Amino acid sequence: MTQHADQTSSTEESDNPLANTGIARVLPAADLAKFDCFKWIALGINDFKNAKVISLTYGIIFALIPLGITYLIRESEFYMVVFPAMICFMLLGPYLAAGLYDVSWQFEKQHKPSLRHSFKAMSRNAVNEWGFGIMLMILMIFWLRVASLIHALNPNYSDTSLASIWPFLLIGTIVGGAFSVFVFVISVFTQPILLERKVDLATAVLSSMNAVWKNKEAMFVWACVILISILLGFFTAFIAFIFIMPVLGYATWHGYIQTIKTKRARKFV
Repeated sequence: MTQHADQTSSTEESDNPLANTGIARVLPAADLAKFDCFKWIALGINDFKNAKVISLTYGIIFALIPLGITYLIRESEFYMVVFPAMICFMLLGPYLAAGLYDVSWQFEKQHKPSLRHSFKAMSRNAVNEWGFGIMLMILMIFWLRVASLIHALNPNYSDTSLASIWPFLLIGTIVGGAFSVFVFVISVFTQPILLERKVDLATAVLSSMNAVWKNKEAMFVWACVILISILLGFFTAFIAFIFIMPVLGYATWHGYIQTIKTKRARKFV
């Protein structure tokens, strides 16, 4: 039976183009059920309840960021950058969530999490963590340039009626959606990998991509949950982010623990 399992695993790896790139090693991923993400959310809610002060602190930070972006947009009266700003917020989310991952990790170790300890989370694998942040920043800048180009191609600057700007909104939505999918694939588990293991950035990114590739349906459901949660946050004037973002951060950590395999079973206690 063991030999059969090894052969099956070997066959899966040979059929997986991500595992044979030669760029970096790829951490193996477990098979997920389609709706496993709801178990992660339940665990995330439990972490929120057990670390209310830390959770609310991070939640307020997550709420203040888009609030600040909106204020700047309103003051400059340049409303066409709302959609790019939303994408930028989604790009920065995985990077800012490192402290939340640390809280869930401390609970699993049966340690008492602290705000100070979570703030130091980025220092464990600093070079690759900052490399990940720079990568997200480059992607954000690239998206802003693409959005500016789309805006420049829109000739009706003075007419802001829906009938006039719908082609611009459609193109922006399609391009932004494709860009968001790409960022999700390369970053869904990258930050937790870098936090728990001292691996290089390429290994973390390829392992995240491999996890999505292997669990397309489960990751699609998880992406939809994230999208709906973010839309809910925007529809509530960012107030819901105070509660949503910490729960999503904790849930992502629990998703990582279930998805990314280790050679030996994790022993947190």
